[in-house]
Amino acid sequence: MDFGVVLQTDPPARRVVELTKMAEDLGFTHGWTFDSHVLWQEPFVIYSQMLAATERMIVGPMVTNPGTRDWTVLASLFATLNEMYGGRTICGMGRGDSALRYIGKKPKTLATMVESMEVIKGLVAGREVVYNGQRLDIPWVEEGWDLPMWVAGYGPNALATIGRHADGFILQLADPQVLEWTMAAVRKAAEESGRDSDEIKICVVAPAYVGDDIAHQRDQLRWFGGMVGNHVADMVKRYGEDSSKVPEVLSDYIKAREGYDYDHHGKADNPSSEFVPDEIVDRFCVLGTVEQHIEKVSLLQEMGVDHFGIYLMHDDQEGTLRAYGESVIPAING
Repeated sequence: MDFGVVLQTDPPARRVVELTKMAEDLGFTHGWTFDSHVLWQEPFVIYSQMLAATERMIVGPMVTNPGTRDWTVLASLFATLNEMYGGRTICGMGRGDSALRYIGKKPKTLATMVESMEVIKGLVAGREVVYNGQRLDIPWVEEGWDLPMWVAGYGPNALATIGRHADGFILQLADPQVLEWTMAAVRKAAEESGRDSDEIKICVVAPAYVGDDIAHQRDQLRWFGGMVGNHVADMVKRYGEDSSKVPEVLSDYIKAREGYDYDHHGKADNPSSEFVPDEIVDRFCVLGTVEQHIEKVSLLQEMGVDHFGIYLMHDDQEGTLRAYGESVIPAING
């Protein structure tokens, strides 16, 4: 199993670079960041430094979207990084949540997201694409790169889209029940479209905090239930509370939700997450001792997860990274 670390690009940027280097030294293979260019610093500038400071780390957004930047700009950014650092990038993609909503725009449609992925992936690979009615390629791309494009989603339409078009599926929570439901939907859609579902990478990403004080860990990670609640609220609005389309564990817990403040997005003190019960924190995140982390991550691996990424937004970042590097990763990977 591969292990990734997901960081917010809070200033100073050198802190993100330091944690990325530390993660690589401890056995992590991927360095991801949020991509909301107003809430945090511009990640693509920092990716260059993350790649320069490491030797093997694969770097990319968790997740970007087709609405913040022109698709040709995204393609050029990835192509430039790949020319400089030898194909060590990856692209997590979504419709756009905080990055677009914070600047007064709506998330893009799934169809637009798919079209953008085809354009970006084609240009990075050195192929000609059709964009805005124009045939174009990037003339300076001599050796193209098959940019892995993984997509995050929860709802039925998103899962079907991932199965048909994405290189990987990103589930942003570590609940085995939800994983089983979503993974089955992705694989079914892949097989129905003639794809080999085994070729789609399965990535689970969730906050992880290693320690003995469960109450403190829950308080530090409660923000995640609020963030996930954003997406679940969109699903319930679209599909209602049909358990065949929205698992009850998701629809039930957001009933007490009262809006969301993006100024506190992804932060431990997010007041918009007060409605999230302890049970949801425990189910969606990975808490407790080293042994408890090994137990839960082992279960995810047995279910078919290829990549486990940890959100590192809490008050013991180095301690959790060390615990994973010294104990969890060796236990999982032998």
